[in-house]
Amino acid sequence: MSVDENEAVDAFERLGLTSYEAKVFIALHRLGSGTARDVARIADVPRSQVYSVAESLEDRGLVETQQSSPIRYRPVSLEEAEDTLRNRFERERDRAFEHVEEVKRESAGEETQEDIWTVRGRDRVDGRVVDLLSAADERIVFGTRLPELLTERIERTLEGRAAAGATVLAVSRDQRVRDRLESLEGVGVQQPPASRKSDQRSGRIAIADDGILLSVVDDDGSETAIWSSGSLFASVLIQLIEAGEEVASDEK
Repeated sequence: MSVDENEAVDAFERLGLTSYEAKVFIALHRLGSGTARDVARIADVPRSQVYSVAESLEDRGLVETQQSSPIRYRPVSLEEAEDTLRNRFERERDRAFEHVEEVKRESAGEETQEDIWTVRGRDRVDGRVVDLLSAADERIVFGTRLPELLTERIERTLEGRAAAGATVLAVSRDQRVRDRLESLEGVGVQQPPASRKSDQRSGRIAIADDGILLSVVDDDGSETAIWSSGSLFASVLIQLIEAGEEVASDEK
């Protein structure tokens, strides 16, 4: 069998035929028509297998059978075979994706996901913060010690959610950051308790309803964040942060 024919057999296999089906189909086109003996003579398929393979090809609409003695087989035209395989492929594709869509719809109502995601890169973290804040309806807490991490997109989002009725609180130890935050309409601004020492690795914190994001900044300035929303992890972490703030306030 030539290399080209091997490639053709591989291609037919990707279209759903077995290796023997592809070889018999090619052999019949080479013969025009023939018996099982004829096919076995030029194809790498045992004669005993040709009968069942040809029957399978007939079921697929790719071969016609003449009830003679011995039985003869004839392939359908290439145009008809192409249409048959194309239609079969499209039906299987539709069936597969309909199933996936159904599974997706069924799982949409479940609340068992406990997803914790990692985001790397300042631009991607910035986008995730904006997405998280944009989804908040009731309350937002945003904080950062670095002016460059309070982007214009975040400022617009904080103002927008405050205008929509959400309670928005911003926290920063840096005066430059607080000045910018205080210029935003509807955004409350606080300074962390004096007992809370600043570190050199923290990046941003964003709490938006039941979602939370925490980021750190590496020595080279790169930012990495973890975030979660609507999960038990997010709920517990938010409670821990809020409890810590309450303790710090009591100690003042």
